[in-house]
Order: sequence, then structure tokens, then C-alpha cells
Amino acid sequence: MSTRLARIVTTLFVLAVVLLPIYWLVSTSLKSNREITQEGTLYPHVPTLDNYVRLFTEKQFGSYLTNSLVVTFFSVAIALVVGAMGAYAIVRFRLPFAMEGKVGLFLLTLRIIPPVVILIPVYLLMLSLGLLDTWLGLIATYTAFNVTFCVWMMESFFREIPVDLEEAAMVDGDSRFGAFRRITLPLAAPGLAATAIFAVLVTFNEFLFALALTATPRAMTMPRGTATLIGRIDTDWASMAAAGVIGALPIVFFALLVQRHLVRGLTMGAVK
Repeated sequence: MSTRLARIVTTLFVLAVVLLPIYWLVSTSLKSNREITQEGTLYPHVPTLDNYVRLFTEKQFGSYLTNSLVVTFFSVAIALVVGAMGAYAIVRFRLPFAMEGKVGLFLLTLRIIPPVVILIPVYLLMLSLGLLDTWLGLIATYTAFNVTFCVWMMESFFREIPVDLEEAAMVDGDSRFGAFRRITLPLAAPGLAATAIFAVLVTFNEFLFALALTATPRAMTMPRGTATLIGRIDTDWASMAAAGVIGALPIVFFALLVQRHLVRGLTMGAVK
């Protein structure tokens, strides 16, 4: 009985820890700023959707959200294509100077460097190329970061796919690229899904480079645009909460879309 009670208490505690921030965010988004800052209510006494309407009519949040979706989609898609081919080359081809086991570690080292260390060089590079405050500048920057991560992740997934399958396809007349596209890549779909999830999460929520590389709503991403709601005198907490709710929806939708592949991907490869 005591074990069952402890299990129930633990479950309720975990649910409270997980769900309480979500409840707070959603309920805050339905309150007025007066109710948030002066009354401190636990739930919205007079629920309102004005915060959501104000985001799109007065705060240009539609542009921020569109920029985030476009930049995230193209940077992750390009990084997945380049990263998958790079990881495949590392696994299947002999590299000079026995670099097969070192490339992944080198790429991982590049990925774990604090972004602030390379912020200034990236800014100066984008400035010289005329790519500041543009989608292309953000896509190029995020793609460079995501490629290293994708190669590192996909390398271990490709290692678990038997090379015999590709050799059998090539014996039947398929080319190397054809065997990669028709045999290896479909088998690595769970790995691609898991890699895409992590890359989307990192890119969609990235703030530091968006802060440095964008200055106007034409290129500001959602985290950067949401930060503009923090004023010098006061902060629009209700709109920020509404922005948080809307910003979470694309990630939740994408996770639900690929969850079947994600579960399989988490049972194989680098994140096992």
C-alpha cells in the first residue's frame, strides 16, 4: 500500500512539475496585464483573447513567426541533406590518415563551442557579404551549425545499417548513389526524424545569433521578436505569454507528426 501511495505521489509531483509551467503560460495569456501585475490571480477571472489579437494586429508577430518557420525549415532541410551525405561518406568510404574515427569527434567539438565565441566573426562575415537582417544570412548561419550536428548524429545511424544491403543493390545494377537513396536512406528514416527534431528545436528557439544578425521585423525570428515586447518602462507580459503559446504550437505539431519515427530513432544510433 505504501509503495502504491509513493508511486501515486511521485506521479502527481512529476505531473505538477511538467504541467504547472504550461498552465501558468496559457492562463497568463488569457489575462489582462492589470490582472497579471496587480491582482496576481491564479486563473483568468475574465478570460480574453485580446492578447493574441494584439500580437498580430499591433506587434507584427505574424512576421516573426513566418521568419522563424522559413528559416528553420530551410536551414534544417539543407543541413539534413548535406549532413546525411557527409555522415554516409564517413561511414562507407576510407578517409585519408585514418580519420574515420576522428571526424565525428572534431565535428562534435565544433558544435559544443559556445556560440558567443564565434558571434563576432559570424557577424563580420555577414556584414561583409551584405546578409545582415536577411533570411539568407540566418539560414546560412543555422545551416552551418546544424550540418555538424547532423553529421555527428547520422554517422552512428548509418553504421547500424548493414553494408550488404547496398552491395546487393549495386550487384543488381544500381549505382552507389541509387543504393544510398533507395536502400540506405529509407532505413535511416528514424535517425533522420530524431536528428530533425533536435535540429528544429535548437534552430527555432535560437536567440543569440538572431539578436545579433537581425534588426527589423522583415528578418527577426520569433524569439528575437518576442524580446521586443520587453520595454524600457514596462513589459507586455500578457502578449509575451500569448507569444509563448503560439510559438510552442509548431514544435508540438512537428513532434506529433514525426513521433512514430522519433521513437524508433531514439532506440538506435547516437542517442541510445
